[in-house]
Amino acid sequence: MAFTDALLPEFDQEMASTRKTLERVPEDKLGWKPHSKSYSMGQLASHIVNMLGWTKVTMEEDSFDMATNPQPPEYKSRQELLESFDRNIAEARASIARATDDQLKMPWSLKRGSQVFFTHPRITLLRTFIMNHTIHHRAQLGVYLRLNDVPVPSVYGPSADEGNM
Repeated sequence: MAFTDALLPEFDQEMASTRKTLERVPEDKLGWKPHSKSYSMGQLASHIVNMLGWTKVTMEEDSFDMATNPQPPEYKSRQELLESFDRNIAEARASIARATDDQLKMPWSLKRGSQVFFTHPRITLLRTFIMNHTIHHRAQLGVYLRLNDVPVPSVYGPSADEGNM
């Protein structure tokens, strides 16, 4: 079985749950923060959307240099978030689907100038740096929703807001 055959069903499921969570982001709370050190709700949602854009870079480049790349956008509405998410998901999924096992085994590095933060096979980056990282921040966003009395969607089973199975 090819790596992509195992990865894509999980990617599809996790991204569907992520979209459901982003659909709940209230536009009047984009600036809300649970703590002064935290991202605002809009920044957190934007970060989730922008992370998925890293998939293409991970698959098509040997590295990413944070010193020479511009800051990603912060979206100003739920519609902008969802439109960008849908574009990034389509592009990410296509990049993963095209990948061969040999490509997925090739090393990729995150760096800032000459400082290399890490180098891992691309398959590792897809699972950790993109998918698990997205899942982590989606869970944070769920807490933000709860703290603002916004119904939290079901992800791996019913939520307190969406009833029993």
